Amino acid sequence: MQNARTAELERKSKETEIRAVLNIDGTGKTRIKTQIGFLDHMLELFAFHGCFDLDLEVQKADLEIDPHHTNEDIGIVLGKIFKKALGEKEGIRRFGSGFAPMESTIGHSVVDISGRGYLTLDLGGKDQLEQEGYKANYVEHFLESFAHSLDATIYVEVKNASDDLHTNLETVFKSLGLALEQATSINPKRKGNVPSTKGIID
Repeated sequence: MQNARTAELERKSKETEIRAVLNIDGTGKTRIKTQIGFLDHMLELFAFHGCFDLDLEVQKADLEIDPHHTNEDIGIVLGKIFKKALGEKEGIRRFGSGFAPMESTIGHSVVDISGRGYLTLDLGGKDQLEQEGYKANYVEHFLESFAHSLDATIYVEVKNASDDLHTNLETVFKSLGLALEQATSINPKRKGNVPSTKGIID
């Protein structure tokens, strides 16, 4: 029987205090309170479509300055807790790809849990949009922090991007959830082996 792939994490800095609980093999149940309403919604979509149970709360934030530190630190915590829950990564598929359309816009995410943190992000030329105080470039900072903390290579592209930031980022977070669900799922052919010719992913 597969061991539970769960983790708890608390991170404190001078700018933020964040706690999180994750079950990779969940059903998409969430309790998310980041103090950034727009990001709450996006993370709910990510976890729901990835079937991850995620409880994440920002207990302290310096939002009186701007959302930058909080947004970035949430990405760090999310990456770290996934890495912790995955342990030695035995038996995972490692690679995942997901597509999520919304009207004429489509988001495509590809994930490789490789031990190498790297982000490629293409928002389809809509890098200057802003909605509800959340700017398009914030998602780059979030995903870059997430990729480096998870030690995963992540490629995200938005095709036929909308003039509405909400639409574009919904396709990003939904497709990322789908891709990560695939990458973290267990491949029965692996029989507990790490999916690397090196024998480890660190």
